[in-house]
Amino acid sequence: MAMLTLVVLVAPRAGAVGADSVDFVRDVRPILARNCLQCHGQDETTRQAGLRLDTAASATLELESGQRAIVPGKPDESELLARVSASDTSLVMPPADLGKRLTAAEIETLRAWIASGAPFTKHWAYVKPERPPLPVVRDTQWPGNPIDQLVLARLERDGLAPSPPADRATLLRRLSLDLTGLPPSPEETETFVNDTRPAAYAEQVDRLLASPAFGERWAAVWLDLARYADSQGYAPDGPRTIWRWRDWVIGALNENMPYDDFTIAQLAGDLLPDATPQQILATGFHRNTQVNTEGGVNPEEFRHAAVVDRVNTTFAVWMGTTFACAQCHSHKYDPFTQREYYQIFSIFNQTDDFKTDDPVMELAHVGREADYARLKAEVAAAQALWDEATGQRDAKQAEWEETIQPATLPPEIVALFAMPAEKRDQKQQDQLRDFHRALSSEWKALDQRLKSRQAELAPISTTVPILRDGTPRDTFVYIRGEFQSPGEPVVPGVPAALHPAPSGVKLDRLGLARWIVDAENPLTSRVAVNRLWQELFGIGLVETAEEFGTQGDPPSHPDLLDWLAVEYRESGWDTKQMLKLLVTSATYRQSSRANHDAIQRDPHNRLLSRGPRVRLSAEMIRDQALAASGLLSAKMYGPPVQPPQPSLGLAAAFGASTDWQTSAGDERHRRAIYTRWRRNLPYPSMVAFDAPERNVCSLRRIPTNTPLQALVTLNDPVFVECAQALARRVMAEADVPAARARRAFALAVGRPATPQEAAQLVALYERSHTQLANEPAKANALATDPLGPLPAEIAPAEAASWTVVSNVVLNLDETLTKP
Repeated sequence: MAMLTLVVLVAPRAGAVGADSVDFVRDVRPILARNCLQCHGQDETTRQAGLRLDTAASATLELESGQRAIVPGKPDESELLARVSASDTSLVMPPADLGKRLTAAEIETLRAWIASGAPFTKHWAYVKPERPPLPVVRDTQWPGNPIDQLVLARLERDGLAPSPPADRATLLRRLSLDLTGLPPSPEETETFVNDTRPAAYAEQVDRLLASPAFGERWAAVWLDLARYADSQGYAPDGPRTIWRWRDWVIGALNENMPYDDFTIAQLAGDLLPDATPQQILATGFHRNTQVNTEGGVNPEEFRHAAVVDRVNTTFAVWMGTTFACAQCHSHKYDPFTQREYYQIFSIFNQTDDFKTDDPVMELAHVGREADYARLKAEVAAAQALWDEATGQRDAKQAEWEETIQPATLPPEIVALFAMPAEKRDQKQQDQLRDFHRALSSEWKALDQRLKSRQAELAPISTTVPILRDGTPRDTFVYIRGEFQSPGEPVVPGVPAALHPAPSGVKLDRLGLARWIVDAENPLTSRVAVNRLWQELFGIGLVETAEEFGTQGDPPSHPDLLDWLAVEYRESGWDTKQMLKLLVTSATYRQSSRANHDAIQRDPHNRLLSRGPRVRLSAEMIRDQALAASGLLSAKMYGPPVQPPQPSLGLAAAFGASTDWQTSAGDERHRRAIYTRWRRNLPYPSMVAFDAPERNVCSLRRIPTNTPLQALVTLNDPVFVECAQALARRVMAEADVPAARARRAFALAVGRPATPQEAAQLVALYERSHTQLANEPAKANALATDPLGPLPAEIAPAEAASWTVVSNVVLNLDETLTKP
């Protein structure tokens, strides 16, 4: 029997495994999935030797050779075990030419599992979560809520203890950055540090959750998922006006829209009964697909590609699965068939949106709704008068033609009069009509009235692409995923491995959305709470946020994940309530300082033996610098802005048309979420700090450490401008060098400087001043470019010296890190 297996082997389990301790999902399935299932899985097109190892029924069948791969309870009669243990290179599995063997520990795991009866159990992520009982812990004083009880039970089992609480200044900085993406002011920190009331922390949580900045911070996460961009993608990468959808996301998060409603609105808001404009606007989520506007392309090819992207994105964002793998063939590792992929595809395959922004809807800018409604009514009234006059046009023009003296008209109009009316072509008729209108005071008045109202309306409204079903289409299983190779027809359906669609419900986009947020769905609530945890702790309970399937990492705390998933669902999908539960836990409030024992035994903090310490996101790094310097604009919503960025190389690489026209005034100091995002030229400083290009959805940002990042925060125009502004701020708010140094440090780092730290900053100021006092031109440039001229009372050398200090404090590791 030829039993082919493959590729990368899993890490060995330490020590021998007893039959009573083997868990199929945890221990056995990873070995099979990573070594066997590509050749012995559900995909019939690649299955070897007729052997399928992903189900009990198929794995235990008698093969043509008369052997059985697995004989439950009898490892010595199981051909699978014989092959992975074989020394004969012609028999061993994985095949000898792959150059790898299962380890002794892995073979022993398989042996113990078969000896125990070879039970196959469903992958944990495809089983509906149930609320687990809370474990008994020895330390009953530490837990503040059920989260802590579940975390502490694991720590105690592994012989670790939680860390002490973070100090109050650190805690407020962590909390403020996590909930709003902005640091607390020194005054807010001082007030909280001195407020020792038990309720003080919860009050800070409520204050920050209620801040408008909350929606801006958390919308940045959703824009990655939605592959949001202000451009269309592909080579032309033309502009796309979809920022009103981005504003909708910010508003929905600030209003704490329940996550199930948030989901349904974005997938199918237009299909809701009596859908509101805001619900229709929400469907812009799936208009973030790329559009190819190049000449000569096949429209159907790229419409098909957009539908594929919608399917892949939907299952990645809400269900954390690599469903996309089933586009060309049945999934190699997870229970999703190619037919099921195209059943979902058929649900989205009814839209017409190639190469244009259509369908679109017009909406008022936030805060201008009343003016918009008034002007829309006036435009409608003016249009009605125009239409009425147009209906009388032919009669009035005929009367005019009978009474006018042609000799008084321009020669080209005289020539038209000489021609019988029935002989004039359309162009000639339009020419005569336009001339008649130009002479008519009535037409001029109507035209002026209509155009003036339309001109007033334009600056306070915009059109935004939305999703709407169009041409009904038949859908097929596309062979190898090729849009020109249709196979058997399919109708809408959902994967059989998951919960069934509700009976009697039409499986359109609305039906799919409701299936996704159904209480029986095993994935949606888990994926959602894991994402919240990931944002707060830097890593999810399931580290592979993009893969909850068999190829992903198992949860570090399975019971905690399930408890949170059930709590979130049963709370009415209340995101702010869930975040409050997380940030008020003792687990979250731990100090991030690690002792030697914790580093050795829990190096990546997967056991949660200490608080989170991670580098800030690209958006937070920029916004924090603007906030500390006093430059940050509090303006919300509106069209994308173009803050300063290095221009060197843009025109040379891409042509003068790509030059970045920097926004003026406070528009250049808006929060990062409002920065224009062009897929082919994403904002460079944010890309340097791991922001994705957003050609496809991104479920997590993998942090990197590169020298380029230090060069960005030292030399990028935004950060230089922030250093200059921070210098002017501390000079205005403090009189002497020591006080200015302490103020700069507190604004940037979020805590008081120690005497040693303040002394080092003062020494840096003094050295810089000594040098720059003798170089006035250099000092002036350092203090004013790009921020602008200094106030007359400030000496360039003084401002430049404090700019150097400010540049240093804005680049401290502690500044760029969530403590």
